[in-house]
Amino acid sequence: MGCEPEMMWLKTNPDGTPSVEGVTKAYCYHIDQFSELQPVIHRVVEYAQQLGLDMIQGDHEDAPGQLELNFTFDRAEATADRLTTYRQICKQVGREFKLFPCFMPKPFMGVSANGCHHNFSLWADDVNMFLPDGADPRVPGTTGVHAIGGILAHLRGLTALTAPTVNSYRRFADAGFWAPIYADWGYQNRTTALRISAPGRFEYRSVDSAVNPYLSMSGLLVTMRDGLERSLDPGPPEDGNIYDAIAAGKHVDRIPSTLGEALDALEADPVVRQALPGEMYTVFMHYKRDEWERFIGTVSDWDVKEYLDILP
Repeated sequence: MGCEPEMMWLKTNPDGTPSVEGVTKAYCYHIDQFSELQPVIHRVVEYAQQLGLDMIQGDHEDAPGQLELNFTFDRAEATADRLTTYRQICKQVGREFKLFPCFMPKPFMGVSANGCHHNFSLWADDVNMFLPDGADPRVPGTTGVHAIGGILAHLRGLTALTAPTVNSYRRFADAGFWAPIYADWGYQNRTTALRISAPGRFEYRSVDSAVNPYLSMSGLLVTMRDGLERSLDPGPPEDGNIYDAIAAGKHVDRIPSTLGEALDALEADPVVRQALPGEMYTVFMHYKRDEWERFIGTVSDWDVKEYLDILP
């Protein structure tokens, strides 16, 4: 497993609270915006390397103050440990620079959210089982195809683990910013939930930076296992824009629109629930149901603006 943790560096108010204002402008891959954050980046990389993270790549994404700094892949449990460590590093660097490192999925509308794409492969000893085994170098081997089938078959329940907050679903609602909402796959296709990003490697895209990586990676493993055990066929890959394909009549399942809907899907999916063994499922559902119920029991600024002066 490897991951791509996006996050936004926000300014702080005089009292130290976050201002919900990015340090830089929302210019994707812009070298000047990246350079403006170089002192922060260098400190993060310095601490990360001292704690055993092999930092390999970074860029400025297309939201205010948004960075993606990546470390090398490893076994799932090691990558989950490193992502947890990386977040703590960013919090410490934020304290030192009086900035706020934000892993909230969608603090701003109208710009990209904080995703955390998971890249992964399955190995048998020294053999990558996702590598093509036929004439077409794009098509994964049989193991890979069945693994894709398992993920797509359980994508709705899996979403509760990979998009685990109320705010996560703002990312899916703000269309046009590369947040995939349809259970399909394709080669280098960023409009689908799962893309073949390179020979022998898949990218799961319906996941954000609020994720618990131990749960998300466990969820991917149990759904892939189900795909292998049942030889699930994901259907042909989608080569075009998934929205155009649906407009032309293709039927594709959609991921849940809200956290409440995702929790219902998880409750109905015994395979994904295997990723939460013992009492973990009970505890997870208890806290997440409480989170959802507190949200729907709250009057927001939107409610007031929309309905306060209503005369039906």
